Amino acid sequence: MELGFSSIVLSSVMAGIVAILATVFIERRGGAIGGIITLPTTIVPASIGIWIGVNGDIVSFTAAMSMVPIGMLLNVLFLGSWRILPRYLENKFPEEYLVIAVAIFSVIFWLVTAGISTVMVEEISYLIDPIYIGGIAVFFAFSLGYFAVSEGEKAPSGSNSVSFFSIMMRGVAAGGAIGLSVWIAGLGLPFISGVVSVFPAIFLTTMVSLWLAQGRAVPVGATGPMMLGSSSVSIYALICIFIFPALGVWYGSIVCWILSVIFYSVPIGVWTWRTIDA
Repeated sequence: MELGFSSIVLSSVMAGIVAILATVFIERRGGAIGGIITLPTTIVPASIGIWIGVNGDIVSFTAAMSMVPIGMLLNVLFLGSWRILPRYLENKFPEEYLVIAVAIFSVIFWLVTAGISTVMVEEISYLIDPIYIGGIAVFFAFSLGYFAVSEGEKAPSGSNSVSFFSIMMRGVAAGGAIGLSVWIAGLGLPFISGVVSVFPAIFLTTMVSLWLAQGRAVPVGATGPMMLGSSSVSIYALICIFIFPALGVWYGSIVCWILSVIFYSVPIGVWTWRTIDA
């Protein structure tokens, strides 16, 4: 299956915009905003491209979209590692290299778990419907995000000014990484495409750029809200399985986005903001 060039470009542009808005909002409004900005974005053109790539084959599309919650669960664990790794690595690396070490170890962790989960899910999918696997992944991701927000981690805003060039480079980095991952997704099997399409490029660039610009506290404080808010992507993916065959890919993607935002992103974002602010 090969995604169209327009889908790759659209994913890249959306990723760049999200990365810029995410980092600017977190710097100015604090990490609690992370629960609101983790809306379904790059997954929208990715889902359209995958549907077109499989020629509307429901079985293949279901397999790909059911793997998205697995990928997002990995992203939740990826974000959680940014809370844990600094504490274990700060005595092993100088402060100026700590963010690089955390970034490398977190990506390695994601790649290893992504490979293992892809193989495991592909094997057990013959016994269990992939939709159920996706639903279980959403439950665990939501639970981890809820716990991360509930435990009351501080989510401060940034105090240092950031140049316009640095802000734009965040978008370029995230857009390039997402474009590459979506292109790779289009070259693989449905299971692989579902996972690769949610590679944590935006989360990675957000964490690294915020750390470099504002210090450790700002990105670490934003992890909880982003962990909880990111389940909206999984919900979008699961809704697509039922909506796309009924309404078509274009109208269906709009309906899926609206439903996931109204019934998950907005209420969860408001609750997160009130919880952390309180």
